[in-house]
Amino acid sequence: MGVIAKRSSMTFFSDGEDHYSHRVRIVLAEKAVTVDVIDVDPFNKPDELADINPYNELPALVDRDLVLYEPNVMMEYLDERFPHPPLLPVYPVARAESRLFMYRIQRDWAGHVDLILSSKDREAVEKAQKELRESLTSISPIFDEKPYFMSDEFTIVDCCLAPILWRLPILGIDIPKEQARGLYKYMDLVFSRDSFKESLSEAEQEMRLD
Repeated sequence: MGVIAKRSSMTFFSDGEDHYSHRVRIVLAEKAVTVDVIDVDPFNKPDELADINPYNELPALVDRDLVLYEPNVMMEYLDERFPHPPLLPVYPVARAESRLFMYRIQRDWAGHVDLILSSKDREAVEKAQKELRESLTSISPIFDEKPYFMSDEFTIVDCCLAPILWRLPILGIDIPKEQARGLYKYMDLVFSRDSFKESLSEAEQEMRLD
């Protein structure tokens, strides 16, 4: 994770190719948390993971006696544990709206990503690629209104969306720039953040070598 000011000592069991692990790593980098990131092969998991996570799944975050094994719970915990910079709004209505955006990203886009990367059903994969491409293209204009996703500031919602957009090349999704200038502007902005660059695993760096 690079050399950063020491604020905590925790362990993060991460899949270096997984977008759910990636979203948590972005939060860790945004918060400048000193963390021992253990890059785990999902097909060769250490026995320790099964000991701490009843589902034996990745990612998993260990902070002293606390073990968390759901990505969005980890993200919100880190935001509360390390309040600066804040990634969730202060006011209840705005916080609820952010959580709803996260839910919609999960329902509308993350499910397609998971299917494309795991399914051997070519027809289903092509359908998911088409729907994801069209959906992302359709939201491009919102980035003409605000620089980040429905916000003037980088938020926890961006931490969920950015890993998906970073994976577009390996998802087989090519969105013509002239059809989605706002989306490309957003990607350039987010991908250039120091925290985002710091969050990338070696496998993720190789996803975009151009």
